[in-house]
Amino acid sequence: MRKLLNEELDRISIDSFKASQKTPLVIVLDNIRSMHNIGSVFRTSDAFLVEKVLLCGITATPPHKDIHKTALGATDSVHWEYYEQTREAITKLREEGYLIASVEQTERSIALPDFQPDKSKKYAFVLGHEVRGVQQEIVNSSDFTLELPQYGTKHSLNISVCAGIVIWDFFNKIGGPLSSIS
Repeated sequence: MRKLLNEELDRISIDSFKASQKTPLVIVLDNIRSMHNIGSVFRTSDAFLVEKVLLCGITATPPHKDIHKTALGATDSVHWEYYEQTREAITKLREEGYLIASVEQTERSIALPDFQPDKSKKYAFVLGHEVRGVQQEIVNSSDFTLELPQYGTKHSLNISVCAGIVIWDFFNKIGGPLSSIS
């Protein structure tokens, strides 16, 4: 079989992306230190038509060459906002009717395979610092927590890998806004 050429992939333009119906999902980055992780989240968010990415605390913002290295231009297509404090972002999202889910290991977390999103609701997933995770204050103010079951010797995944899994899972479970792409 032959690999497809880039021009055969029927990629939409940035303007078409911005005009497209989005997946009812916002990604909140809570104090992410690695610009490569930030760029990767942008790229995944572009791939699955995420509404926007909220960059909080120490999370770097575009434009930056190290974010661009992995985002490959997705910072131009995906809407983003910066908040000095993650709690400010969470407060605004709650006022806009989003359900807040921290992706974190907690006493009552929902295993990702068991999570069934309500297609009539909007969601925000909070992903935390590479070492410390999501701030406890943010976990406390979340509607629920999602956990990716893991079975090896490590107890966490790289934040960009985790983001890719939860975004892809959510997109597939709700059916995605595929009809918005022409």
